[in-house]
Amino acid sequence: MNFHDARFKAAYGTAAQLPESTLPEVAFAGRSNVGKSSLLNRLMFRKGLAKVSGTPGKTATVNFYDVDGVDLVDLPGYGYAKRSKAELQRWSELIGGYFDQDRLFALVVSLIDIRHDPSALDHDMVTFLTESGLPFAIALTKADKLSRQKSLSQAAAIKRQLKLPKGTPMIVTSSSEGTGIDELRKLIRQHVEEVEAE
Repeated sequence: MNFHDARFKAAYGTAAQLPESTLPEVAFAGRSNVGKSSLLNRLMFRKGLAKVSGTPGKTATVNFYDVDGVDLVDLPGYGYAKRSKAELQRWSELIGGYFDQDRLFALVVSLIDIRHDPSALDHDMVTFLTESGLPFAIALTKADKLSRQKSLSQAAAIKRQLKLPKGTPMIVTSSSEGTGIDELRKLIRQHVEEVEAE
């Protein structure tokens, strides 16, 4: 899987618009300001493929990126309050509608800001992924904002708080410094190969 071979594919505003799943999919979920777009750009060796915004909650659609025959799926960020109730409801239905479909899920990457304890919504996402039996990993973002020692202790604290199923991968990342990015690419490749082998 060549991460250099990446292109924007399509964006969908409702679950009903989502096309049938024909390629392995790696979905990225997290709070609105967790750094999802920056992480995706770093993974795909691109600066501006996924639009990075100073305004949290900018991704209001499900965005698909074709990476060498694998779909990376950028889900709308959750938990950002400065939107209308109707808009928040649409986002919720869009994320839920995506996961409710029969799709070729290779991996779901749940992004959590390493600087903060997991929010109630982060806990909800991990509980949902665990109960759904979906293959998932935790990517702790923005590690460059903390010292290495603080990153390690915070990662351990987050792991305890989330009560992750045994063996759930957790990767400490920094989009600006590239920390953990190769490890995440390797994990994605492994899961994609497993789906392709089925």
